[in-house]
Amino acid sequence: MKLKLKIWRQPKANGNGKLVDYDLDGVQQDMSFLEMLDYLNEKLIMQDERPVEFDHDCREGICGTCGLFINGRAHGPLEGTTTCQLHMRSFSDGDTIYIEPFRGGPFRVIRDLRIDRSAFDRIITSGGFISTSVGDAPEANAIPITHDEAESAFDSAACIGCGACVATCKNGSAALFTAAKVTHLAKLPQGQAEAKQRVLNMVTQMDKEGFGHCSNTEACQVECPQEISVANITRMNWEYNKARITR
Repeated sequence: MKLKLKIWRQPKANGNGKLVDYDLDGVQQDMSFLEMLDYLNEKLIMQDERPVEFDHDCREGICGTCGLFINGRAHGPLEGTTTCQLHMRSFSDGDTIYIEPFRGGPFRVIRDLRIDRSAFDRIITSGGFISTSVGDAPEANAIPITHDEAESAFDSAACIGCGACVATCKNGSAALFTAAKVTHLAKLPQGQAEAKQRVLNMVTQMDKEGFGHCSNTEACQVECPQEISVANITRMNWEYNKARITR
């Protein structure tokens, strides 16, 4: 395939950026999207040009670092798919593809397509810890939790922290991310001891970081590659209000 790429190039965090055109020939349909960018960078290096910088790690849809805006959608045209899981067979010969970094709230462009997601780390850190017994593994049946409750908690814990929810939200809200992190522990017995202080701390830190407020457009759920439900936001709000009233 031959493609026309329009890629956001920004030489430094505090500098100005712009979309730069690249014509790329020889793209194979079985390449992943990141492999296509690797292929482009190989050509740029051979031409003594600076390669396009972008975040990636596992390339298996687990780490959440690869998020890009592709033709105006977080992670590209497929639902429930991260950028690294997107393949070039989703595009056609001669297509023009716009590639930009995630933006929103405190997400800061570091260089080209790389962004600073450290605000997410600080929200998680503010959640603190859980209290649990150490030593030998406890008998599984001694923990009073049903299979459905465990599965529900796992669905919330599936959030990979990519930031698509923030980048997609018109308000730059991190409500879905924070809610997923709060809710998966709130649903488990192990998370109950610190539950009240955890939700208060995490919501406070989320606001402190400068993320916008949720206005229930549900765009975050639509673009989330793990399809995290906005029902988690409802649970977080309930946990937060309960904690404020009863603390």
